[in-house]
Amino acid sequence: MKTIKDQIFGGERPLFAARDTRLERVTITTGESGLKQCHNIECDHCFFEGKYPLWHVYGSRITNCFFAVGSRSAIWYCDDMEMSDCVIDGPKFFREMNNLKISNVIINDADETFWKINGLKATNLRLQDGTYPFMFSQDIVIDGLVANSKYLFQYCKNVEVHNAKITTKDSFWECENVTIYDSELNGEYLAWHSKNVKLIRCHISGEQPLCYDHNLVLEDCTFDSACDRMFEDSDVQATIKGSVTNIKNPRSGRIELDSLGSLTIDENILEPANCQIITREQHS
Repeated sequence: MKTIKDQIFGGERPLFAARDTRLERVTITTGESGLKQCHNIECDHCFFEGKYPLWHVYGSRITNCFFAVGSRSAIWYCDDMEMSDCVIDGPKFFREMNNLKISNVIINDADETFWKINGLKATNLRLQDGTYPFMFSQDIVIDGLVANSKYLFQYCKNVEVHNAKITTKDSFWECENVTIYDSELNGEYLAWHSKNVKLIRCHISGEQPLCYDHNLVLEDCTFDSACDRMFEDSDVQATIKGSVTNIKNPRSGRIELDSLGSLTIDENILEPANCQIITREQHS
């Protein structure tokens, strides 16, 4: 493998079609498409400043690198990439990719990042600000996620999340096959209009969570007192620890919980309208 050390590249496509190349302490400065149509690339302790620095790169390992604000839309159309111990300040990263593996990565502007990713494995990922991370992506496994971006995980399929703290709004909308373990989910309108969502040992806060869902499952979850009008028009099987402020018009299933503040059943409930709600305090 060819090694390039301690150099600065600028302009347009300075390393176009590079193959079997390792960059160490290299700066890709102002310009466009520093690495494009490349194969088998390694970047370590590199600084990326110009736009679109990695497009159509196939087989790469990115470690200990920094992506400045100017490196917007930096990594698109790349397959088989591994990234670790990096900081990203630019928006709109990671688009139209297959087989992305990342660990210990901080993204300080997560605006429209991780779009149309097929196969994402992430550990210790932190997202700040921005809107719509992970949209239209599938086959995602994340262990360790801290995020305060808006509208996470829209139109996603086959998602598994562990040990997350997500503070957002309208997350997990129009999703299919989602399982979340041991996580804190803060924000309004969680997981509306989704199919096959399963929450295990999660704590949920925010208004009107988990409405208009099909095949919704909860195991040993807890809810903040601000959660109200939950489960509207949902098929739900739930075991809940503690109390719930309000449940509204669940369509079907079974909900078991310690206590319930209020239940709203009105003329808008949809058939079969046969959800069982069992409070443990009534059976003690």
